[in-house]
Amino acid sequence: MPPGRPRKNQRNVLMKSAELIGWAIGGLEREINQTRERLNALTAQAAKLRKRAGVRASAAAGGTTAVAADAEEVGRQRRRRKMSPEARKRISDMMKKRWAERRKAK
Repeated sequence: MPPGRPRKNQRNVLMKSAELIGWAIGGLEREINQTRERLNALTAQAAKLRKRAGVRASAAAGGTTAVAADAEEVGRQRRRRKMSPEARKRISDMMKKRWAERRKAK
């Protein structure tokens, strides 16, 4: 036999490969479980926040994303304020005065 590194036994190589694959699978399964737990915690936290904000869970769980559903809810709740006729007249008078002053300055 030539000097140098001894030849590897094919059976030992396969056993070590299987052992490494088993460790890899175990690590991946552990990661999957941790990710599931984290997802459950985040889902519960999102539900609490939606409840605090008054957003229905059915709107968030529908065909739209939670962010889009929240935006839709906010859009529906917002109403334009109506200006009283007196306030409209005051603003109109002030703007007319400003534009008159600007025309004089030129």
